[in-house]
Amino acid sequence: MSKPRPVFARRIFWDVDFDKLDYEGKASFIIERVFDRGDVEDIRQCRRYYGDERVIDALLKAKSLRLDTLHFVSAIFDKPIVAFRCYALRQSNPELFPY
Repeated sequence: MSKPRPVFARRIFWDVDFDKLDYEGKASFIIERVFDRGDVEDIRQCRRYYGDERVIDALLKAKSLRLDTLHFVSAIFDKPIVAFRCYALRQSNPELFPY
């Protein structure tokens, strides 16, 4: 018996065909997108469907997360911010000085 699919807000996946989402094949994409653009209920649905281990693994390997999302997931999963790949990439590519 398979798990029922999570119910995410369609606005999170505005640029892809929402009805054709591959929940297993594109799990990392879905997890990253939900944490970056979803609300609390979307995040709960994501954690319930994928489980914390799979969510943590996907977020640790993510190439890009917003800075506020990075701090949020670091806090809720009790992982140091330097453990995230996107943090290391951000440090190696500093932003331009705002003039």
